[in-house]
Amino acid sequence: MKKVLFISSTGGHLNELLQLKPLFKKYDYHIITEKDKSTIALKEEYKEKISYLPYGTRSKLIRYLFIYTYIFFKTIYLYFKIKPKYIITTGTHTAGPMCYFGKLFGSKIVYIETFANINHKTLTGRLVYPIADLFIVQWESMLKLYPKAVLGGSIY
Repeated sequence: MKKVLFISSTGGHLNELLQLKPLFKKYDYHIITEKDKSTIALKEEYKEKISYLPYGTRSKLIRYLFIYTYIFFKTIYLYFKIKPKYIITTGTHTAGPMCYFGKLFGSKIVYIETFANINHKTLTGRLVYPIADLFIVQWESMLKLYPKAVLGGSIY
């Protein structure tokens, strides 16, 4: 059975990622998200199938740089622990390092640009677009910004 890693930050990105839950039954899956009050209860449902990265926000830049450095090293550890064949993400900063690291070691990258963006690219979308094996947008208007993307429609 193929190993698939589902990764995103917390909040709306995680809500979108969890819309893909029907896929979890079809694969040997693992979820990675940020650890905060809203995600800690997911451990009860997903048990050993979920791992956490520290929550970080760019609003506190100096602190964020330290957190992001830690995220980078923990990403390396989790990648080799999980060894995914595919990485599926709805983004943001939590997923960026995992996508690049996965690409370096042969994983296929599937990026789903967030539903919240209709007319502009996300930072992580811009960074992952060049390396994504499949880049999915949820709005037709986004095809102008990402010409090699596939229109997947809403995942809600």
